Amino acid sequence: MGLSVRVKKKVNGFILDARWEIGDELAVLFGYSGAGKSLTLQLIAGLMKPDHGSIGLNGKTLFDSESGSNLATQERSFGYVIQNLALFPHMTIHENILYGAHGLSRTERDQRAGVIIDRFQIGGLDKKYPSEISGGQKQRVALARALIRRPAALLLDEPFSALDNPLRVEMQKFLKEIHREFPIPIVFVTHDVFEAYAIADKIIIYADGKIAQIGTPTEVFTKPANSDVELLIRTRNRLPQSVECASYDATSE
Repeated sequence: MGLSVRVKKKVNGFILDARWEIGDELAVLFGYSGAGKSLTLQLIAGLMKPDHGSIGLNGKTLFDSESGSNLATQERSFGYVIQNLALFPHMTIHENILYGAHGLSRTERDQRAGVIIDRFQIGGLDKKYPSEISGGQKQRVALARALIRRPAALLLDEPFSALDNPLRVEMQKFLKEIHREFPIPIVFVTHDVFEAYAIADKIIIYADGKIAQIGTPTEVFTKPANSDVELLIRTRNRLPQSVECASYDATSE
């Protein structure tokens, strides 16, 4: 069970060739801009079609090039939050959240909305519009909308990148709390090495459209697979203090 990805896609000369799988984990896709991380999310969600490969979720085939299977986006049980959050400015917070429950009965929508608004600590904002709430509140609204249908997995494309550091740390902790309550596969794209180390159960390193290393934060940061991975994690930012002292000789492996 979980999410399995085996995809190849050529876009404007760039070739993505990614293979990985996760269980009910919070997996971070980490790497330089243009390495294929966001493209992978689009392929998983069904917004783009892979050239070859397969995508499966909890034993269900979402895409398979050999059999020709390719479920439409709306038939894939994903919650999806992109970098700009895509909240509708003309809708109230309550309406934005209910939009994520499209297809459910009104009674079930209202019941779920009440529960999730309370859990995400955004009560009292129901009648406000996105322009009237803070950045952190917008993040919570976007996550609430993505989870109200109780998806089988959650895709997050740099959702906290626009936040200042204290609020970003707060949202990272909140996401970890939410994952304990919603134990589903979560795929989180980030360029921030501290964020990757702080939230990941598993880190998947992307480099030039391929997977350079997969492991726990400790494994990746203390024992990079090669000199390219070591350069990536050391140049994106200064390593977290807890792992910075671990030495690595790129010539030893």
